[in-house]
Amino acid sequence: MRDRSLTYFISDIHLGASYIADPHEHERRVVRWLDEVVSRDAARLYLLGDVMDYWWEYRTVVPRGHTRFLGALARLADSGVAITWLKGNHDIWINDYLPDEIGMRVVDGELIEKIGNHTFFMEHGDGVGHLPWSFRLLRRLFRNPLAQALYGAVHPRWTIGLAHGWSSHSRRRGGYLADAAADDTSVIRPLRDFATDYEQHHPGKIDWFVFGHVHRTADERLPGGARMVVLGDWITRFSYGIYDGNSLTLHHF
Repeated sequence: MRDRSLTYFISDIHLGASYIADPHEHERRVVRWLDEVVSRDAARLYLLGDVMDYWWEYRTVVPRGHTRFLGALARLADSGVAITWLKGNHDIWINDYLPDEIGMRVVDGELIEKIGNHTFFMEHGDGVGHLPWSFRLLRRLFRNPLAQALYGAVHPRWTIGLAHGWSSHSRRRGGYLADAAADDTSVIRPLRDFATDYEQHHPGKIDWFVFGHVHRTADERLPGGARMVVLGDWITRFSYGIYDGNSLTLHHF
């Protein structure tokens, strides 16, 4: 009988992104991590958003691709691993297909959860801190039911190409993220400011703040005593977090 006691965290895989040189090898690398690392001793797996570079579920069809990845998630779920997927700004439009088929929980927005003896605040990272007005407008638009209905009425041959083109253009320009030359401190600062402010207004309530989104890694002690961990990405860093009941640490695959 395997000792399943660890909790794993990962974010910003961006499966299917057009700017990744070999998308199939990219997916296989993630699957190797799931099969060789997570499956050994995981009790829980948290996917903190932007797992897919784009995902849209129509009423009766879903996008092609990601077969090995989704199969690996299904194997984990079938083996008893509790999987939670927090939506990011690239995979907002998950509805009931993945939860029903794989057997997992999907959360839109922040999640505060007790794991073992500690309390975690988890969010992809695009919905916290000071956000530019243009980004706030896009977030509201993407979640608007009427806008979603109108977008869903357009044939996938147009919408999927548009979505991947937008993602690639945004990535080249840096998008909401600072560009690769920016120092990590300035990129992570909005997340740190949010966590520090939250901690001040809710003293002693949170032990770990866990974010993704900025494609950087960080592990910092906050003024109030909590820690903030930023998970990095699977485009250049191949990083993830492990919580063993006592501490949350960052690792690389």
